[in-house]
Amino acid sequence: MAVFVAAIEEGSLVSAARRFGLSPSMAGKHVAAMEEQLEVRLLQRTTRMLKPTDVGEAYYLRCKQILDDYDDANAEARELQQTVRGILRVAAPTTFGAMHLGSVVASYLAAHPDVAVETMLSDRYIDLLADRIDVAIRIGRLEDSDLVARRLAPCRMVFCSAPSFLSHHGVPRTVEQLRKAPRLAFSEAVSAGDWMLTDSDGLVHVIDGPVRLAANNMQMLLSAALAGAGVAYGPSFVFAEAVAAGALQLLMSDYKTSELAIHAIYPTKRYTSLKLRRFVEHLSTSFGDMPPWDDLLLRASSVKR
Repeated sequence: MAVFVAAIEEGSLVSAARRFGLSPSMAGKHVAAMEEQLEVRLLQRTTRMLKPTDVGEAYYLRCKQILDDYDDANAEARELQQTVRGILRVAAPTTFGAMHLGSVVASYLAAHPDVAVETMLSDRYIDLLADRIDVAIRIGRLEDSDLVARRLAPCRMVFCSAPSFLSHHGVPRTVEQLRKAPRLAFSEAVSAGDWMLTDSDGLVHVIDGPVRLAANNMQMLLSAALAGAGVAYGPSFVFAEAVAAGALQLLMSDYKTSELAIHAIYPTKRYTSLKLRRFVEHLSTSFGDMPPWDDLLLRASSVKR
């Protein structure tokens, strides 16, 4: 099509061939193939001149518009790739997104006024391609896939309970005492290390005592823990603020708990939009190896000492 348009504009198949780095015979074959496919003559050719037939003239105008639209589409795609603009679709776990993603997204939007963000908060597994998601935040175990994963921050697990519960039941200081405490458990944990801790000798202990409350939402468990219902176990990003405020107390600090990871997941490294790259970089900078919630716990522990 481009050769045909160029032949009419140049008035010569030789000149059209030169524009695309083809031989004159190859340019002629391109036009001949079009005429054979359409079953109509598009060009009148002599040794001295080339001009379109009536059908060829009308066809030229339509082809010219198509090629112009194609060039415009390519230019727009390149511009969008090099400009932080458009709609960014983000998925994240419900509790993490509700507690920590809002302020990060707000600062990203402030830095990039031509971007709009749509978020999907859900604890179910999100299929990025099926749900048209640009980037998802995932915590813990990652499924094997062709998706790109970038580590954003650690996810440290903690045991904690309200002072009101501890004053009535006592502070558990051994594994056996912890096993006897009523547990407030997340019912959809999928990562290894759930309710496990390691002592100073490297021995791993599994806490498998009675579950007093099971819930598929960590914010509900946080509320129950604050009300003194039992011992909660979960990510520090859920409990850090309450611990720093003195509303919850960390338990079993002489033991090591599991450490998971928070990742940004997106479909491919190739042709990644600038808005996505900037967002993932912003997430990494905002969280990092010492994310705000862990820094809060560290400063709270330093004050108590």
